[in-house]
Amino acid sequence: MNREIHQWVSPRLNKNMEIAVYGHFGFALLLLPTAAADYLEYERFHLISTLEPYINAGKVKVFSINSINSEAWLNNKMHPRHKAIRHQQYNAYVENEVVPFIRMHSSDETPIITSGASLGALHAANMCFRRPDLFAGTIAMSGVYDLTSYTKGYFDEDVYFNSPCHYLPNLNDEYNLSHLRSKQHIHILTGSGDYEDPDASRRLSGILSSKGIPHELDIWGGDMRHDWPTWRAMLPYYVESRF
Repeated sequence: MNREIHQWVSPRLNKNMEIAVYGHFGFALLLLPTAAADYLEYERFHLISTLEPYINAGKVKVFSINSINSEAWLNNKMHPRHKAIRHQQYNAYVENEVVPFIRMHSSDETPIITSGASLGALHAANMCFRRPDLFAGTIAMSGVYDLTSYTKGYFDEDVYFNSPCHYLPNLNDEYNLSHLRSKQHIHILTGSGDYEDPDASRRLSGILSSKGIPHELDIWGGDMRHDWPTWRAMLPYYVESRF
């Protein structure tokens, strides 16, 4: 399997940011880390290994990026407003630096599907819903899609516009709605086992349905807990069966 590490100093984040790239061809799968993890997390926990047959077959090319969660919502020493600003800087990094990087390493026509588990699922889904002109869909696993779950009571405009359960019910912009309603790959997955919150996925699904946005809600069984074996089962299954 082809594996490359790229990095540059992001002008939007003012820090060095790495990207791990796996494969040569296929649709682009943009992986967002869980919690405070880094760009190699999905490799360390063997999720990349489960995708290797599809990577080698040219079905998918994976781009795994760093998080800055420890510099935003997971940093208890920061003022909440500064966390929100940092979150927006991360959005700008992905939209204005990572997406062009993916285009440079694929093509302008290559669809980009965001994906992640846990907090990475919130980021992945949010990026797709915020910028449906950039992203072709999402595979969100075991997420909670209300950002206030992480903000410790803080709420401002930036929290609102990064919390799908808040802004999607009020989304009436026909440009973005038409983009979202044309999507064929909005997949909301969750287990029902220990530490999972399937009701969070059900709530998001209900909002998407109310806006006429096609999607797939897939709730796995009670044996699927909030942990890596669940995500190692989910993601390759969806890459194989839905693309």
